[in-house]
Amino acid sequence: MLKIGKSLMAGMAIAAISWMVGTAYSTVPASAAGVEYYVSASGSDSNAGTIGSPWKTLQHAADVAVPGSTVYVRGGVYNQKLKITRSGSPEQGPITFSNYASETPVIDGTGLAVSGIEGIVDIADSSYITVKGFEIRNYTTATSNKMPVGIYVHGSGSNIQLLGNKVHDIKNTATPSGSDLLGRDAHGIAVYGTKAPDPIRNITIDGNELYNLVLGSSESLVLNGNVDTFSVTNNLIHDNDNIGIDIIGFEGKSPDPSYDQARNGLVKGNKVYNITSNNNPSYGKTLPNNSNAADGIYVDGGKDTVIEQNYSYNNDIGIEIASEHAGKATSNITVRSNIVFKNRLTGIAMGGYDTKRGSTENCKVVNNTLYKNDTLGDGSGQLYVQYDTRNNIIKNNIMVASSADVLIYNEYTKNSGNVVDYNLYYAPGGSSGATWTWKNVEYTGFSAYKTGTGNDAHSLFADPKFVNVSADNYHLQTASPAVDAGSTDTAVIGSFDIDGQARVSGAAVNIGADE
Repeated sequence: MLKIGKSLMAGMAIAAISWMVGTAYSTVPASAAGVEYYVSASGSDSNAGTIGSPWKTLQHAADVAVPGSTVYVRGGVYNQKLKITRSGSPEQGPITFSNYASETPVIDGTGLAVSGIEGIVDIADSSYITVKGFEIRNYTTATSNKMPVGIYVHGSGSNIQLLGNKVHDIKNTATPSGSDLLGRDAHGIAVYGTKAPDPIRNITIDGNELYNLVLGSSESLVLNGNVDTFSVTNNLIHDNDNIGIDIIGFEGKSPDPSYDQARNGLVKGNKVYNITSNNNPSYGKTLPNNSNAADGIYVDGGKDTVIEQNYSYNNDIGIEIASEHAGKATSNITVRSNIVFKNRLTGIAMGGYDTKRGSTENCKVVNNTLYKNDTLGDGSGQLYVQYDTRNNIIKNNIMVASSADVLIYNEYTKNSGNVVDYNLYYAPGGSSGATWTWKNVEYTGFSAYKTGTGNDAHSLFADPKFVNVSADNYHLQTASPAVDAGSTDTAVIGSFDIDGQARVSGAAVNIGADE
């Protein structure tokens, strides 16, 4: 909800879902087109840098690598920083830093100082760079206003790939200060576009795992400022004390405000769970603070981005598309074909979280499956429509209420042009006991809600008949009333369901994430 962020029951067994998160990025060097260099913990920088005579430090390799070359790093522990300032080229290819074969090189920050905002792997104003197959860990500080980052990409640049890395135990354990409890920040992976007009462009973050991060008021994986065209795919993000994935605008990271939004992005195929702010002192020094403010996936001021085929569960909030900045809108975000379940506060949230914030405009929330979020039972429901939502489409979603029987909660009257239809609702208390709040009016019963709001003329109230909810399998049985019951609007529904199958395979589109 806030960008200082929302988890729940760690260690929950997800038995019936086959996860395909990431790709095996181990590389066996063959006849590479460019030069091959080698680094080993037992090498020497006075060596030739060959496999038989490897260098010792990552930095030496980074300082001499040429476009098209690959730096293969042998297994072992490297208690060193890696600063990348050279670039590959479109003609000769990227400079690649990679694990060797199936070995795992570990970049370990134990005892290394953090200077301002600094990555233990730090990529500054570089293009055509690939970093893959590393374990990155133990980069920490207890000093306020210093920010350790596992992998930090900043300035400007293009064609950067972060692939198959494991990032954990990046921490800031300082005591937050002042009434706003700031000064305690860290990131697992951060991309800050801090120049203009040149952005960070064409960045791919795929198949990484980020966990056990102590983030304060920051995020596990973030793209912020002048970042244009990105792909955040197939990552596993879990057990952190603030937001999982965040796409940010309007924070002043770009020197030119007209470029200060992460945009033109894809957030796809990620699995995000056990994200909570409840033991994070940046939300209140008395712990646990029960803030329930950390999103699994969040767009705060970003624009023109698709969020699809993700699983978000056991977080404070599943997915949020909002703006924390007065007079500024999160816009043109499509949230589709996601499965969002058992999050503490709500499943999907949109709009400013109070009247001093911005708006959510021209966004689409379609073909998602929301199951028994609002596990706190405080009434935020499956879809939480907040302050100043304009011209959004909410269609083809399955919403199953928690024990609170609340499906949609919208306490603000500043809500215009939103289209809500072709959804399927269900609640433990049945149709007559379920509640919807719309423009700060509560309706009990499906008929009363439809009549009072004009929403959901073609929607259903019925058991969606999932395959096996006890095993968290939210695919549809063939007899489900959601089958072929949706709105086949090809402009919004996309081409594929949660499993990558064709979105329309029958007479019409299904309601929910599963076709």
